[in-house]
Amino acid sequence: MRPSPFDLVFRQSASEAFPSIRAAFTGAGHDPRDRDRFLMQREVVTVLRDLRPEKGLGEGIDQLAALLHHAYLFWDADEPTLDVTAEGLPTLLATPFVQDAAEPVAAYYAAMPERRVWAQVLPAHPPEPLDGCFAHLANDNVSLRVLGVFGIHPEREGFSVVEVVGPRPPLLARDGGSDLFSPTLTGGKAAGLFSITGEEELLELGWRTRSLARQPTAEASRWRA
Repeated sequence: MRPSPFDLVFRQSASEAFPSIRAAFTGAGHDPRDRDRFLMQREVVTVLRDLRPEKGLGEGIDQLAALLHHAYLFWDADEPTLDVTAEGLPTLLATPFVQDAAEPVAAYYAAMPERRVWAQVLPAHPPEPLDGCFAHLANDNVSLRVLGVFGIHPEREGFSVVEVVGPRPPLLARDGGSDLFSPTLTGGKAAGLFSITGEEELLELGWRTRSLARQPTAEASRWRA
């Protein structure tokens, strides 16, 4: 099983840092999904400071803060992981699933098959593969927060993240009329690849994974699609 972004960044430190964050929110009776309140917690500020490289991050601090928030909620929910299989991926990307509102869904990580979904994360940079995405319902109980994790590779230090948040995009369509998630890479269709062409497609992908996700039990925190 390949390591998740949580394993790569937080596995060693979570056991020490995250329980104190949980205790702070439990004691105050606040919803940890509230991003602004989360970032104001003293314990969270300490973790961010420890994770920040010596040279700083500049605007990248926002991405680091988003990653920490998603990782904490994932840990707090007992690390539920949706493993999207290579066989199940085409159905996920072709079907506009509808979420059953009666099904409670916690924060989770949807792991994608390796090197099957691609996106150009930064302009003028090569496309990067999507490892997966963290997702949770925001504290307004209407918007979904989705953090796409791109470009994990054994020889690369770090990875790229993109966060989108919002209600499910209505009547989403690509300019030019091509299918959502259809490949934009040369030879992508023959290779069975898919592409994300913008933030709304990433958000739609998050909503589709949520439609598959089901609240797992403590004994079964991984499930497949």
